[in-house]
Amino acid sequence: MSELPAEEPPRPHETAPNALSGFTVGVTATRRREEFGALLERRGARVVSAPAIRLVPLAEDADLLAATRLSLAQPLDDVVVTTGVGFRGWMAAAEGWGLSADLVARLSTARLLTRGPKARGAVRAAGLDDHWTPDSDSCREVKEYLLRQNLRGRRIAVQLHGEPLTEFVAALSGAGAEVIEIPVYRWLPYRDPSPLRRLITQTISGAVDAVAFTSAPAVHAMIAAARAEGMEEPLLAAFGGRVVAACVGPVTADPLVSRGIPTLQPDRARLGSLARALARHLPEHGVTRLVAGGHRLEIRGHAVVVGGELRPLPPAPMAVLKRLADKPGHVVSRTELRTVLPGSLARESAEHAVEMAITRLRRALGPSGIVETVVKRGYRLACAHEAGL
Repeated sequence: MSELPAEEPPRPHETAPNALSGFTVGVTATRRREEFGALLERRGARVVSAPAIRLVPLAEDADLLAATRLSLAQPLDDVVVTTGVGFRGWMAAAEGWGLSADLVARLSTARLLTRGPKARGAVRAAGLDDHWTPDSDSCREVKEYLLRQNLRGRRIAVQLHGEPLTEFVAALSGAGAEVIEIPVYRWLPYRDPSPLRRLITQTISGAVDAVAFTSAPAVHAMIAAARAEGMEEPLLAAFGGRVVAACVGPVTADPLVSRGIPTLQPDRARLGSLARALARHLPEHGVTRLVAGGHRLEIRGHAVVVGGELRPLPPAPMAVLKRLADKPGHVVSRTELRTVLPGSLARESAEHAVEMAITRLRRALGPSGIVETVVKRGYRLACAHEAGL
């Protein structure tokens, strides 16, 4: 069964499209997804929300309590704070156990190394002094900072951020440090998996132009969900092709980069920077520009700009237009066009399904003469491709 949106009449024409107008972006975030979705929608994007994971606080978890007591047993030399929300969660859990004062006292005698400004802010909000923060917001830089020092015999607490930091911990342990892992929270699959499954299908079919990831666990969760449905390879192929995998930073991107999948990353690991990166990238790389029937066209994800007006298209007419634009000026047969039609249309007779999609496409485009019929052969765009437009 098709996961594409149901066919609907074209919406009223929109003028002066924003940078992301005509594009669809999948959002896998759980935390701050409304904020991030609003950032994209303000730039004109259509947002598909599909939370991939949920944050599970461990305030009553025996492992966190044991790690906290181990941290209190003897002085700590260094504490690595990887996330603000994780550090605040640790403080809240300690307060619930009646250990808050003891933990603050212990941390006040250690060097607090914060991975980024949010972690640093959480440390300062707790009344503690931060010792050092890297410029890159990277755990790798924190690890390198520590390894440049003599770590033999030092006790180092490392606050985890949703998944094990295996390489980080092993490097410190290998240098002679005693490392205490603080499992403040962990990630589990989202309770309702259906939105993520739909997004996987939409990604494979090309119904979305980009999928945005704000954490590595979300990437792992999407790939695992696709694998469970036998769609892992088609999903990765989609990300290696037309669908942009937009990741908030290198840690988030690593599960894709390690598989050879290209990713889009902002200069700074921030939601606003990620939205701006998409707003720059998609209009530059996700638009086909051509002249057909004397009219300038910009073909975007789910819309086409005709003479400066943004005209959203239903899935079937858009699929036909994109296939015609792959061969501008050349005839595309009805049989070939039928292969790109979504859902129920693809199951109808080739001639009827394609004619219906062409009729709706012409009506949505407005001006006549853009799509030509070549009798007994098929259809073509009345254009010469002009990539430089």
